[in-house]
Amino acid sequence: MARIKNIELPNEKHVCIGLTAIYGIGRSLALTICEAANVDKTKKIKDLTDDEIAKLRKEIDNYDVEGDLRRDKQMSIKNKMEINCYQGIRHKKGLPVRGQRTSRNARTRKGKGKTVANKKKVGK
Repeated sequence: MARIKNIELPNEKHVCIGLTAIYGIGRSLALTICEAANVDKTKKIKDLTDDEIAKLRKEIDNYDVEGDLRRDKQMSIKNKMEINCYQGIRHKKGLPVRGQRTSRNARTRKGKGKTVANKKKVGK
């Protein structure tokens, strides 16, 4: 089993798909990495040689992935919260950051719905 950036890559998948298991690598970047490392993108990960895995590791080191990328992302959010910009305030309050409506949905950010006491539905 190939291990790159402390991530076990799935054995039964093609190289270009298996690389997407690493945080920060999507399909297009995976294809770019395969081409730069001269590794066949349709080859299964279990069929890779040690030399090919080393080439992939060396090529992936040129990009911000996994821990470094997660740390940068968190630092960016903390910075926005410290300077009290609009997005930082939304992060603090646990509300959607990118302009979505909150009157109806937004349950992912707001959490489970809270029942309001003594609120009755008005009927005719």
